[in-house]
Amino acid sequence: MHMLELILFTVLVALAFDFINGFHDSANAISTVVATRVMTPLQAVSMAAVGNLIGPLFFSTAVAATIGKGIIDTNTIQSVLPREAFVVMILAALAGAIAWDLITWYFGIPVSSSHALVGGLVGASAVAVGMNFLLLDGIGKVLLFMVVSPVLGFIASFILALLVMRASSKTHPAKVNHWFQKLQLFSAFFYSVTHGTNDAQKTMGLITILLVAGGMLSTFNVPLWVILAAHVSISLGTFFGGWRIVKTMAHKITNLKPYQGFCAETAGGLVLANMAAFGIPVSTTHAIAGSIMGVGSTRGTKSVRWALSRRIVIAWVITIPLSAIFAAGAYFVLKPLLAA
Repeated sequence: MHMLELILFTVLVALAFDFINGFHDSANAISTVVATRVMTPLQAVSMAAVGNLIGPLFFSTAVAATIGKGIIDTNTIQSVLPREAFVVMILAALAGAIAWDLITWYFGIPVSSSHALVGGLVGASAVAVGMNFLLLDGIGKVLLFMVVSPVLGFIASFILALLVMRASSKTHPAKVNHWFQKLQLFSAFFYSVTHGTNDAQKTMGLITILLVAGGMLSTFNVPLWVILAAHVSISLGTFFGGWRIVKTMAHKITNLKPYQGFCAETAGGLVLANMAAFGIPVSTTHAIAGSIMGVGSTRGTKSVRWALSRRIVIAWVITIPLSAIFAAGAYFVLKPLLAA
């Protein structure tokens, strides 16, 4: 396969990953608004798709730079690997992340597509050039915020829900629900914008580094068409939805009321917005799951199904190593096939 064809094929696979990311992670943006019956599933995914699409209007591409240059030493790897092998390495990373996303989607497990991609990069580069080219600072930051982001979401949503409960304690519950059903439309849209901004940028980073490797760009600077293509892809994936995971997030962790949905979405969106501003690639899944657990905990620890939550956390922990293994296997399969 010629270099141009190989890059084009890998870019299409990257956009397919973005589509699957939206398909897999659509539950993050719509689970609470569906759980509280403020919107129907079709209305919710339509709203989330629009939010995903307009994300690049509000944020920089700092997360894209972290993925493109901060997980593995792409500049040095390009100096020791032939260009075709480098592109195959990126393709294998995408294949490993896609495989893990599809497996967890099938079983309805809400895991992080972002961490699956990080694991894919680690696994593919490890077998292609060795462990010395892994950037431990960048990987360590991802691992740290794998814990920090859901904790921040939990704390922020817990405090916000308590404040709302105190402020509305003398108001009839029906009136509270009525107002927060309207407010939740705004909070769900806000979360959708931050979800698209954070998640679509991972694909932008990989596509841009491919263009640099192919000599189509001289420096790492995300082109406008890459930004638009990534956001359109994730928006389409979100529109088609992933209902198995919606069911887990919307109904199985805890039972939500409209004010709780508003608090969870607002807290999760604030976490994602701040992480995107600092270029930290965090999991949208982790942020909203932590936020849902936080609002559920305001009614007592028994209001959260902690056994299910523990299974979700276990899935979070194994995402990076398993997607790394899938990507490593994909590299060994793809390299001889594409060289033929």
